Amino acid sequence: MQRNWMNLRWAIKVAALMLGTTLAGYGQSAPQVQQILDRLDQLEKDNQALLEEVRALRQQVSGLHAPSPDATQSQAQAQNQAQAENNDDRQAVQESRAVEESRMDELAQTKVEASQKFPIRITGMALFNASVNGRFNGDAENPLVASSTPGEMTGDGTLRQSTLGLLFNGPQTFLNGKLSGSVYMDFFAGSTGSLDHVVRLRTAAINIDWKNTSVMFGQDKPIISPRDPDSLAQVGYAPLTGAGNLWLWQPQARVEQRFSLGENSGLRAQAAIFVTSSLDYPSDSSLYNGSTVYPGASSQQEYSRPGAEGRLELWHRWNDTQRIELAGGYHFNENRVIETILPSEVYSADWFLRPISKLEFSGMFFHGQNVAPLGALPQGFLVQSYGEVNAVHSTGGWAQIRVPITTRLAWDLYGGQQDDRNADLAYGYIGKNQGYFSNLMYRIAPNVIVSLEGGQVRTTYLGMGNRLNDHYDLAVAYLF
Repeated sequence: MQRNWMNLRWAIKVAALMLGTTLAGYGQSAPQVQQILDRLDQLEKDNQALLEEVRALRQQVSGLHAPSPDATQSQAQAQNQAQAENNDDRQAVQESRAVEESRMDELAQTKVEASQKFPIRITGMALFNASVNGRFNGDAENPLVASSTPGEMTGDGTLRQSTLGLLFNGPQTFLNGKLSGSVYMDFFAGSTGSLDHVVRLRTAAINIDWKNTSVMFGQDKPIISPRDPDSLAQVGYAPLTGAGNLWLWQPQARVEQRFSLGENSGLRAQAAIFVTSSLDYPSDSSLYNGSTVYPGASSQQEYSRPGAEGRLELWHRWNDTQRIELAGGYHFNENRVIETILPSEVYSADWFLRPISKLEFSGMFFHGQNVAPLGALPQGFLVQSYGEVNAVHSTGGWAQIRVPITTRLAWDLYGGQQDDRNADLAYGYIGKNQGYFSNLMYRIAPNVIVSLEGGQVRTTYLGMGNRLNDHYDLAVAYLF
């Protein structure tokens, strides 16, 4: 700025000189010119004094704003703290954004929308089984009965017990009922060939639930036999099929009413219209194995008619881990064989008990006649040589002990039997079929389970004696 002021001074002098020369040229006198130059000098001095005052004021202002060393240090600490807080806030915002993006990605992966704009969830299990069978296996990968004649020991590996399910939830319906449903499938149809697995419907349900009432239309187990043993070796059909577990998934319509008996007790009443299976007897014995032949058996068909079922359950809980459930059930329907109306009548009881968190008991018991349409041994009736049709009376059931050793490891021991009345049977029929199994299940990851299971099927043929078949299975399941 000082250089600019010097240039301004020289410019003024030059301008004054030129002005004086100009005025002289126009006849101005020398005293007048000198007077102008004196005034210019005085103006220059005044400007110089003013410039020095401005400089002094600037120095005073700078001294007022200049911080002390302590103030400078405090200001620096405050700036550092503010910067750290800003960094923390920025990091928290980034973490929150990452969580939100993860949730959005998860929602995008799990959200499957139906044509009616209802959300659908996919669930299921990819299941690999490797098994070894004894000599009385009847060429089945997991025989339900021991064959009457021996063969070779076999080994097998398969993925066809894998399951796939779709779960959906709908909007509120009339009277504030909640609509939901499910469809479960597997690949157990077809043959044991690796390229001949066919998708098969297991269970399905359309549910309407109110506070104390539920209605279901679908396909499921009989309501008199709602429980199953825990096993990854037998998934294509229920464990202990033909040895005490009535399991066959059949179309039905159910209604359930719940009654409260206090804060920790209640009743559950169920009723159903149940469509029983039609049996081409004894060709349906292929479910068990192809070598099961009943000498003298009839090839007549049992034509199905709808039946009725009822079940009443009483439950009580002591806390979140201790619980007991006791129930009784009844099934009745009449089917036709030739010109004979054949009744199917079954009484049942089932239970679940967890006295402590590390011990569980469950199972069922049944007694009745012609229980084959519910998934038992396929010998529900016998046609005599003179044409009379007689229902076979049966008694059976199963029980399981489950011990959750840790949150990852559980041990199961279960067994059951179906004992048919010998007087209703003929030579070569199965008088009794028993199964005993044990397994260890370990979660190597939250959704990956490894299971080792071993057991034996013991089948008693009338007039032929007992047959035993051992079965050992390694299963790896990936839950999704």
